[in-house]
Amino acid sequence: MDTSTAPRILGETECWQLLEQEEFGRMAYHLADEVHIAPVNYAVDHGRIVFRTAEGSKLLGVVMNEDVAFEIDRIDDEFESAWSVIARGRAQILEGEEARDADNLRLRPWTSPDKHNVVAIAVEEISGRRFHLARPWRHMRPEED
Repeated sequence: MDTSTAPRILGETECWQLLEQEEFGRMAYHLADEVHIAPVNYAVDHGRIVFRTAEGSKLLGVVMNEDVAFEIDRIDDEFESAWSVIARGRAQILEGEEARDADNLRLRPWTSPDKHNVVAIAVEEISGRRFHLARPWRHMRPEED
């Protein structure tokens, strides 16, 4: 394998830094006998990924099975490299003071502000990779005159 295009494994500290810089990710969760994935707006707080959600399948999923995975990724502006971070852990609904503390986090809904349930994922495992794309975007666009 060409080492210039081989993925670079990210360390735990770099993975957390990338998680802290972003605010949008995807959570995979179990619901009955199926695996689902849903977009969430989140913030990082003391080794946890915290988000708000309304009543619905995400909330029911974490109540029924706390085992979840969370993923973020990005392609750079020049479309020549990308990275991805995956965290696995246990989700729980926060209540009382812990839930109220979420008001101090950088959590902003992209849709309905009626997301009153606060969920925290206690991260047990985190990993990431940085890639140099084999076919940068500029090679896929027609030449401009």
